[in-house]
Amino acid sequence: YRLQQEAPRPKPIRGQRRLSTCPPFYGSEFHGILSQKDASAFLKEDGAYLVRESGSGNNDFYTLSLRFEGKIKHYKLYYDGQHYVKEKRFDTVDELVADGLVTLYIEEKAGSFIERMHSHNSYEKSPYMTLNRLKRRAVIVTVNTQELEGRILMVDHEDSPTSSETIDYDKPHNFKTHTFKGLNWCEFCGNFLWGFTAQGVKCEDCGFSAHNKCSEKVPCDCCPDLKQLRGVFGIDLTTLVKAHRTTRPFVVDKCIGEIERRGLEAEGLYRVSGFAEEIENLKMALDRDGEDTDMSPEVYDNINVIAGTLKLYLRLLPIPLITFDTHPALITAAQLKTAEEQKKGMKDALTLLPGAHLNTLKILMEHLNRVVALRSVNKMTSHNLSTVFAPTLMPPPRDLRQAFTATDSFIKSIESTTCNLVAVIRTPEVDSLDLMKLSV
Repeated sequence: YRLQQEAPRPKPIRGQRRLSTCPPFYGSEFHGILSQKDASAFLKEDGAYLVRESGSGNNDFYTLSLRFEGKIKHYKLYYDGQHYVKEKRFDTVDELVADGLVTLYIEEKAGSFIERMHSHNSYEKSPYMTLNRLKRRAVIVTVNTQELEGRILMVDHEDSPTSSETIDYDKPHNFKTHTFKGLNWCEFCGNFLWGFTAQGVKCEDCGFSAHNKCSEKVPCDCCPDLKQLRGVFGIDLTTLVKAHRTTRPFVVDKCIGEIERRGLEAEGLYRVSGFAEEIENLKMALDRDGEDTDMSPEVYDNINVIAGTLKLYLRLLPIPLITFDTHPALITAAQLKTAEEQKKGMKDALTLLPGAHLNTLKILMEHLNRVVALRSVNKMTSHNLSTVFAPTLMPPPRDLRQAFTATDSFIKSIESTTCNLVAVIRTPEVDSLDLMKLSV
């Protein structure tokens, strides 16, 4: 912080009049075509800068000439709605130069310290671990699990979809470049976040703040804060279950529980659509009231509204329940020649799923199996269910969606995969696989 205060301030060298060739996004600091030698003659003190054309004829960028520590530096200066030299974007050239001078000054005066800071810090001794232990104890759920190889946790699930067991899944931080207001320090190394804009990154799920380089060392132990989340729908699945301290999304458990209490025999279950307005009302209630949402027949007498809300939740997941990484492996397995090869391929593919996705898929497949068991009443065969759920559970990647959905072979493969998942996921071998806690 002291070094930031000591850094030279930007001093624009302004021309006597605005040039007719001056781009609209520059002001009097623009000097038109100017050689390096002539530009250097204008820059008499540290922090002095001007913008010029180099005369190369390249209109993609201009040149920022800047004096620092008695030396003249020249940078390619770009504009795409904001000014930038590297990754950081700025609204004005003066802000860009001010931030650049701070960075140059700190790297000049404390370069060796910064190098040690990035190479010797221990996460276990970081401020996040030492100063926020109470916070972490409050959000990390302790469960009775068996640890395998220090990384894999297994737990026996009950058949009930409302099982209350919880797993503390591994979840990477959702870091985004952030501009901090006031004085802020890195929660990893404990050092000042210098600069005036985009000083570092901040996790959008738990609020962890860090330097860009420090964030690369942080393990996958994000503990999402409910205050950081807006509702339930459209939220990453692992983020949601960690924030609510559950094994699966409570939306899935509540919808399945209500359907199995009073709707398994409903003809066309999941195929017949509920009223869109009522589905939207239930979605808003779940976003607002969470686990306290009332789904009783007195409030939602049409079971298709509950079923439609479950499908909507799965459809709005930013990462599908069957992730894009797992999707190709399952499709490949479904296209193998024999049923035995298909099952083995699917078992292998399921190990690619994140733990929260895997446990949610397991409970959903068991539920759909119970729906199929009553197909003589509800008219929902495994083929019918696969047709309904396939696009929701495992949509192809966006860039391949049009090509995939246009082929009959793909449609048959995805239906075959969804049909077979019920059988595969209930085998003893997968009962152990699908309870593993795998890092994302």
